Amino acid sequence: MNIAIIASDKKKELITEFCLAYCGILSRHKLCATATTGKYIYEATKLNIERLLSGYHGGIQQIASKIAYDEVDILIMLRDPFNEQEYTGSELELIRLCDKLNVPVATNIATAEALILALDRGDLDWRTLQRDKKR
Repeated sequence: MNIAIIASDKKKELITEFCLAYCGILSRHKLCATATTGKYIYEATKLNIERLLSGYHGGIQQIASKIAYDEVDILIMLRDPFNEQEYTGSELELIRLCDKLNVPVATNIATAEALILALDRGDLDWRTLQRDKKR
């Protein structure tokens, strides 16, 4: 499965700890992340992770493009709920796109953990079946 990861500045340490905790599961999947988030994750875990542009310089749009082309199965986008200015139109559009295309999305660590554990159990295999039907 393909997992895209974005984390606001105040959530970078948390996403890094999350990836360390679930490194075994994540290592079996294809990962991409915005630039700085990907750098933090790679330095801590050495996971193979495609680093895109930084979020504010086009990384969010790159992930949106991957979602639109059915190249993302799960989006983990940890946001800072106390910084309302951080929620750009691009981020809201990304969530809307996930809703439209049935891509599971986590915006907090609790949901991210639920999705990763579901992925490990095979609960998200429907994504692969759905993609195979389209081809």
